[in-house]
Amino acid sequence: MASMNNLTTLIKRLEAATSRLEDMVPTMNDPSATSNGIASLPESGLTAHGADARGGAASPSQQAAAPLPPAIDDFDALINGDVKTFVNMSEEIGGLVAEQSAAVLRAFAAERKFLIVTTKAKKPDIQSPVYMEVLKDLQATMGVVNDIREANRASPLFKHLSTVSEGINVLIWVANESKPADTVTEMLSSAQFWGNRVIQDYKEKDQTHVQWVQTFYRIFKSLAAYVRQHYMTGLTWNPNGVDPLQATEEVNAGPSSARSPTPQSSTGGPPPPPPLPKFDNAPPPPPMPPNGVSTSKSPADMGAVFDEISRGESVTSKLRKVDPSSQTHKNPSLRAGSAVPSAPTRSDSQNSISSRGKSPLPGKKPESMRTKKPPKKEFESNKWLIENYDGNPPEGMLEIKASISHSILISRCTKTTIRVVGKANAISLDNCTQVSLVIDSLVSSVDVIKSPKFEMQVLGTLPTIMLDQVDGAALYLSRESLGTEVFTSKCTGVNINLPGQSDDDDYVERALPEQIKSVVRDGVVVSEIVEHAG
Repeated sequence: MASMNNLTTLIKRLEAATSRLEDMVPTMNDPSATSNGIASLPESGLTAHGADARGGAASPSQQAAAPLPPAIDDFDALINGDVKTFVNMSEEIGGLVAEQSAAVLRAFAAERKFLIVTTKAKKPDIQSPVYMEVLKDLQATMGVVNDIREANRASPLFKHLSTVSEGINVLIWVANESKPADTVTEMLSSAQFWGNRVIQDYKEKDQTHVQWVQTFYRIFKSLAAYVRQHYMTGLTWNPNGVDPLQATEEVNAGPSSARSPTPQSSTGGPPPPPPLPKFDNAPPPPPMPPNGVSTSKSPADMGAVFDEISRGESVTSKLRKVDPSSQTHKNPSLRAGSAVPSAPTRSDSQNSISSRGKSPLPGKKPESMRTKKPPKKEFESNKWLIENYDGNPPEGMLEIKASISHSILISRCTKTTIRVVGKANAISLDNCTQVSLVIDSLVSSVDVIKSPKFEMQVLGTLPTIMLDQVDGAALYLSRESLGTEVFTSKCTGVNINLPGQSDDDDYVERALPEQIKSVVRDGVVVSEIVEHAG
């Protein structure tokens, strides 16, 4: 029994010694084997007394390692907690949702690096290129999240992708220098615009999608609490730190920078991108001409070109000299017999053009070959965007609930009826066909551009209607909007329908003039509407 105990003790000691040797190898190969100023060994590997939790004493480099700042520790807990839970839920759904969640994880890891840079560097000017360079990785990873949404608009999970794409902008709270927590709250509202639609679609079909949205919302709540705890009045930098670019290089150059908590879930995320191709065995570039610039320098080196030019007369030493007897400017007889034809006269060129005919104009692309984009109805930054509707949606007319600060942009819609409920600011309609618009009231105007067969009914008040290149329009005004001003340009077939004497009377149609007669009277051009008698 005693021999067995000794054998067990010996095995444990060997394991501890092996573990210590493995930890010492990267430190011996690279004395700066730290990540962001932190030893590469995880925090759980050291005890409070400087001893290795796996047995034995810690190495001197481990004891000298500086601990993570509390703000970074708490950010790690946020990533390992709510963000990791969201990634795991996304992988249960799979497909593009899982791919986008992996990009979200990388974006949080990039923000973690940025926060570590702020603990090491002085604050740069927020408008300077240095600040943008420090934020470059964070902006790039956030852009990947949005690119996945934009590249898959036809996906049945487009609302899922839009929820995350709108919500990832929450990471820009670091740019708010006064109340960053408010930015987190605002971005949650943007994400809820799409997330609540996902809940509405799946609450009776699949609770996994509902839980997925709620898990994503929890990230915002945890991040808001984190920001209020550590950065209540804005991001803090190190007044005694180094240059921001230097700190960024140190953070990125750390061999154990992978220590940033980007955990892989049990099912595994998408594979990393392939490495860039190597051109070690690529064929050499073609040789330079013998009379050209020396090949001892790279062709792309413009310095070599200027060096050759500065050599003076030796640059032209290899050029062939033209004998005076062959110079056309000294011998008019050579110009007369030149093989180059003289410039054609105006009549010759006109005959040439008429003989070969005019070049055909490029025809329009057939409708059958045009790619139809999916309908779009979005609310972004006080603007409603209505695009690509062909006919009315299944629920009937397209309804928009607007407020006094909302602008509405409608484009590329066909045979669609749009109802605007409430008093909006302004409406712009562009490149639409057979669109009917019903509005309550507007603060500003309705602008209609290149939209034939347009109809609009005003139930309340409207100051201005502006029509540009509209072929066929019917405007129905209410009693409150009889003071509306109508501006037309290059329009035909525009009729205004006015209410009758009583509510029971029919509308009275009045046409806007199309023909204008202009005459000069006393040196002044006077324009009048052409009247047709009979």
